[in-house]
Amino acid sequence: MHKINKLLQPLVGPIVAIFLGLLAGSIAILVAGGSIAETYSEMWKGAFGSFYFFTSTLSRATPIILIGMGAVIAFRSGFFNLGAEGQMVLGGLSAALVGLYLPGPAWFVCIAALLAGVIAGGLWSAMAGYFDVRFRVNLLITTLLLNYIATLFAGYMVAYPFKDRSGSAAMAQSAMLDSGIWLPKLFKGMAVHAGLVIAVIAVIALYVYLTKSVSGYEARMLGGNPLFAVYGGIKRTSLMITTMFASGGLAGLAGATEVLGSQYRYIDNAFSSADYAWTGIMAALLANANPLGTAVAAFFLAALQTGGMGVELNTEVPLEIGAVIQAVLILFITVKFTLSFWKRRKGRNHDGSTA
Repeated sequence: MHKINKLLQPLVGPIVAIFLGLLAGSIAILVAGGSIAETYSEMWKGAFGSFYFFTSTLSRATPIILIGMGAVIAFRSGFFNLGAEGQMVLGGLSAALVGLYLPGPAWFVCIAALLAGVIAGGLWSAMAGYFDVRFRVNLLITTLLLNYIATLFAGYMVAYPFKDRSGSAAMAQSAMLDSGIWLPKLFKGMAVHAGLVIAVIAVIALYVYLTKSVSGYEARMLGGNPLFAVYGGIKRTSLMITTMFASGGLAGLAGATEVLGSQYRYIDNAFSSADYAWTGIMAALLANANPLGTAVAAFFLAALQTGGMGVELNTEVPLEIGAVIQAVLILFITVKFTLSFWKRRKGRNHDGSTA
């Protein structure tokens, strides 16, 4: 029973946040003049109403889960990686270019493209870690600003040197990948692909790493009490670079799976407009950086997005109702972190230390 409670505990935060978000959404629906029951019924149908819609939700959740896992490993180690968008973009671009130009059997090129996505995202993230170690530049600033460099660079690459000029050539995008390189679909005619299996493996592997391994314990120790961890012999510099590489690598893998499993090419601004990166970071924050809770939160947020499309099509309530619910979730995260900050500050004052 104790083990079951321990396993379910990380789900409490996301469930409470979801309940509050749906409650706020109900108020917004009433203000918009819609029916709460009808709106949420259409949202449910849009996300889970048929096997096709359910697999579409799973497909959308796949990159969000992978990005969430990348955020988890960084946050649990005490490092703030807000560069998932740029890391995902470079991962997707690298996977597309490797898929187009690397010779060899299709299965080999597919695996190489996935690895290229991991390496590109990982190196881009690790560079921010290096700036922190070498020049003391705050990770929040570097990871955030590197997003712009990555997205603009990728946009240039598919707008000029690697632009697909075989079709309409109106969009900035790479050429279509050969079908043999695509990630296989889990169900014929459905959107969900083998990237979901990769995401599930990543969740399980990260959970085992953080809870069962020595290096995972060191990462959690560094995130929970940095001074004690360093005093205990944990090397912050090497752990930071490794953690940031892993965090960015998972975001890059998200981009690679999206290119190989859904888009079959790199399309400029496709990842940014879908808001995968910030949704994955939100999922990690909702679950307090727990891998299992993050996966659940990512699935809910994906369902909220796919279900919102059904709401707009079949009711008078606008698509923005989903944005209202997400805004409440962000507010929930803000309140949670503010309360945590004040508790720590009160504890320091109680101990006689200064804030």
